[in-house]
Amino acid sequence: MSKPRPIIDSHLDLAWSAVFFDHNLSKSVQEIRDAEKGMSDETARNRNVLSYPELRKSGVAVCVGTLLARCGPRQPLRTTGPARTDPDYIIPEHAYAAAHAQLAYYRLMQQQGHIKMIRTATELDAHWAAYAKDPVKTPMGMILSMEGADPIVTPDQAHEWFGNGLRAAGLTHYGIGQHGYGTAVEGPLSAMGIELLRVMDDLGMILDVTHLCDESMAQAFDYFEGPLLASHHNCRALVPGDRQLTDDQIKTIIARNGVIGGALDAWMLYPAGWIRGQTHYSATTLQTFADHIDHVCQIAGNTRHSALGTDLDGGFGNEQTPADLRIYSDLQNLAGILAGRGYAEADIDAIFHNNWLNFFRKNLPK
Repeated sequence: MSKPRPIIDSHLDLAWSAVFFDHNLSKSVQEIRDAEKGMSDETARNRNVLSYPELRKSGVAVCVGTLLARCGPRQPLRTTGPARTDPDYIIPEHAYAAAHAQLAYYRLMQQQGHIKMIRTATELDAHWAAYAKDPVKTPMGMILSMEGADPIVTPDQAHEWFGNGLRAAGLTHYGIGQHGYGTAVEGPLSAMGIELLRVMDDLGMILDVTHLCDESMAQAFDYFEGPLLASHHNCRALVPGDRQLTDDQIKTIIARNGVIGGALDAWMLYPAGWIRGQTHYSATTLQTFADHIDHVCQIAGNTRHSALGTDLDGGFGNEQTPADLRIYSDLQNLAGILAGRGYAEADIDAIFHNNWLNFFRKNLPK
């Protein structure tokens, strides 16, 4: 087997996958599947696509690992893609506690040698050099983010989270949160959300615009002056629905020197009408995914703003991935697809890792 092309993945819900779904990510993918045979509480059981050994084998040098503890009022959601459950918590303090449980998990994974937490650009450079020298023995680097900022109970508490290593955050997830409106609803940022953006600006924390509804995203662009990214987003021009980015939103992110990580959740690649548990994964392929990568590149006029933000094992398994991605290492086949479309080696490297590497080198604390 040839040496895998290094990957930086801007969105993996590793702690949520482990703590919420009880996946033992230190095992091989097959061992996890074997342990889940006969389980039926989630459609993803026995269908997982990643683990720490699999990520290492797949060439993932660095990932953005999330804290995810959704909080908000019980609410009916307009259907866009797979049905979503109500938020995990109603009480913000409980989301705060749950996110700390996930943070404790990451700290233990670092102690056990599975990951290396990265807080600064200097640490990123040191890790990248170590990985280039010995990718087998070097743990996967991890930059800490928060998907939906509900665990930040008050804006000033962002200082505490920053001290804990949090370097990026998105304000919302699905539905109505404390800080604004997310996927499947429409509405403005809250006063607390606007104040949180101010504090994030002061701290130098990166804003992830993923999951913001259109109105809240437009306000975030106006109120937030610092670095921003879209960790796991595809293109609305190809797949209708408010979970995808419009061309105008893509242009704004590009103008702000941001990067967009393409997501591999199959419903975000399927043109319309995906029904979770019914639409077959064969409806999409890595070629479909490459269409979204290419669309961002065509808007930008270059390859500097398109990258990987897979969201793999983010509450789904290979029942909801492209037909030719049965396990994470299959992602390496994207390189050949891009080459077949005329992308040069340097452009493929940019999409696989260099765009994120350059972005975080510039925007992490020194």
